[in-house]
Amino acid sequence: MTSRWLTALPVFNEVRHVNSVLDEVHRYCREVLVVDDGSSDGTAGLLRAREDVHIVTHEENRGYGAALMSAFEFAQRNGYERLVTIDCDGQHEPQRIPLFFDACEEGIDIVSGSRYLEAFPGDTPPPAQRRRINEQVTAELNRRLGLSLTDAFCGFKCYRVEALKHLQITEPGYAMPLEVWVQASQAGLKVIELPVPLIYLDEKRSFGGVLDDAQTRLEYYHFTLDRSIAAVHAGSSFCAGAASQ
Repeated sequence: MTSRWLTALPVFNEVRHVNSVLDEVHRYCREVLVVDDGSSDGTAGLLRAREDVHIVTHEENRGYGAALMSAFEFAQRNGYERLVTIDCDGQHEPQRIPLFFDACEEGIDIVSGSRYLEAFPGDTPPPAQRRRINEQVTAELNRRLGLSLTDAFCGFKCYRVEALKHLQITEPGYAMPLEVWVQASQAGLKVIELPVPLIYLDEKRSFGGVLDDAQTRLEYYHFTLDRSIAAVHAGSSFCAGAASQ
């Protein structure tokens, strides 16, 4: 596999999973970046002990979106051609990384994982309110942007790094993917989805703070979507509908 391909993991307090996940990721991609988003549980020490990963450290927790922004910047600054992002909580299968790289062929800008495009043996459904919110926000994205997504929030993605220049992400939190979709649509980026298993290892896993309340989280997503669409309207004529298959 070419060294111009990079896999990046945003990490926050993943001391239980980080080493085992990184060991597995390295089986499928030689170049690995970890963005440690202010971990305070011993994760940072485990990362310092490794010599096989690039590390970007946020001294304080900035948020999921901020960690991915750092990964985007690293990939562009260091001349990578493809960037896969994968979560570090065990809910994404590293053996699928080559499938994402392969799917991000010439003419494709973003390959986005979908947990709802295809059923896999052993799928573990998420809590009902999480699935409901995903469905509602995905449907709204499709309606307002002319997309045909089935999963708005899957963190397993592959980006053509050259296409990242079209994304000026500012949302530091969990709603960051919505800003990606708005800007990708505005730029006319070519998007496809790739089915991935539906794996929820810990139903009690928290978003943190007020976002653990489903209604508050939904309002936050709507606010981010409205703000992102307003921003591209203000910056240029908005062209809804990223090319998709």
